[in-house]
Amino acid sequence: MMKPPVIVPLLFVFPLSLAVAQIAVIGELSQERDVSPGMTYDGTIVVRNDLDEPQEAKIYQTDYLFRFDGTNEYGEPGTAPRSNAPWITFNPSYLVVPPRSTATVNYNVVVPQTWKGSALRGTYWSMLMVEGIPKGSPESAVRRPGTRAQMGIQQTIRYGIQIVSHIENTGSADIAFIGSQLIARDDGSRVLQVDIENKGDRAIRPDVFVELFDEGGAAHGKFSGVRSRIYPGTSIRQSILLTNVPKGTYRALVVVDSGGDDVVAAQYTLKF
Repeated sequence: MMKPPVIVPLLFVFPLSLAVAQIAVIGELSQERDVSPGMTYDGTIVVRNDLDEPQEAKIYQTDYLFRFDGTNEYGEPGTAPRSNAPWITFNPSYLVVPPRSTATVNYNVVVPQTWKGSALRGTYWSMLMVEGIPKGSPESAVRRPGTRAQMGIQQTIRYGIQIVSHIENTGSADIAFIGSQLIARDDGSRVLQVDIENKGDRAIRPDVFVELFDEGGAAHGKFSGVRSRIYPGTSIRQSILLTNVPKGTYRALVVVDSGGDDVVAAQYTLKF
């Protein structure tokens, strides 16, 4: 699953005239490759500065896990069970982006023949973080003379780029339905929340949808969720809006379709 930029409040000493660093990452926030053991490949991340003065940024690694309840874990690189962070080198770790211009971060991935004593199988991933450095902050290399430092709250925007290595033709997802809830909204519609976990060893980005059938077996619509990536050992929550459904009892068939024969489903009874 592609996540939006993470806005992290940081508390430190900074000049009152300080502005938030304005950088952006161009392109997809997930870079995926099908690879084989022993393979080496390169990638780039393009960072843009939309202002009329230079902007600083730092680049660093983290692991990345998430759960259906909205929690995200950005652990130390290489600590997650399927982290590929130790395979990755990148340069630079600090950059200054010229005004109205771009700069590039290059990375290299060396896929090992085996990993932690076992053959490679399925999906491995981690993140490269690109984080703006406000001028005058303790991390900034650009100092403004004559400013008076005071204590305050500074927001820092960081972009997490997922670096994903799929070992080709290996691994599979194992989808489990771990919870559901039907929520009534003020406008009379209903939202079916379904929590889905991937217990396998390969990431998927499936289509998720609900088909409703009344007690007589007649169909009452197909309702789509949002395509979200589910890594091994992670889980997501699908909130699927059910509209224009009359009162009654229905059989809901929740389908997770990853393409081909990789389709799983769960059945629920819903009362409107």
